[in-house]
Amino acid sequence: MLKVGLTGGIGSGKSLVAKLFSLLGVPIYESDQRAKLLIEHQETIISEIKELLGEQAYTLEGKYDKVFVSQAVFQNEELLKSLNHIVHPRVRQDFEGWLTVQNAPFVIKEAAIMNRNAGLDKIIVVDSPKDLRIKRLLKRDIHRNLAEIEKILENQKSPEEFLEMADFVINNDEKSLLIPQVLEIYKKLIS
Repeated sequence: MLKVGLTGGIGSGKSLVAKLFSLLGVPIYESDQRAKLLIEHQETIISEIKELLGEQAYTLEGKYDKVFVSQAVFQNEELLKSLNHIVHPRVRQDFEGWLTVQNAPFVIKEAAIMNRNAGLDKIIVVDSPKDLRIKRLLKRDIHRNLAEIEKILENQKSPEEFLEMADFVINNDEKSLLIPQVLEIYKKLIS
């Protein structure tokens, strides 16, 4: 079974592309969703995050305070690295467990943070112009302002870095059609 990564900058349209692949029957591992689940329910992670960021990383009801954490880590590169060091190995382990119950020609691991040496056979990058990504994010993430979004974009790989690791590129601008691009890649991956 091929392990295929699906990545791209925030607001590029990874989730939409993943949904299109899932409609074709491809199992999708959504790293961000799984990370959220682990962050809220795995005691070891909760303890380590509280140790790193303080008790205020979680609400009194025990929910992960995404707004507080985002504001803290996206203004401090070392804190962001430390948080990633807590969460990413657990997500990798969770993905490996998930793989054991899949039965398909290929699976997709959707993740914003991905490297060429991530143990994946192929990588699909969703590419979208920065101004369009910002427009999408301002509409989607109403709790974030433009400065916060630009800070997040600064902390991510550049479009060039994403494209360097791509085996396949899906252009998600306002001119390109997504479905034909997804179908073309799907056909290549099942052949």
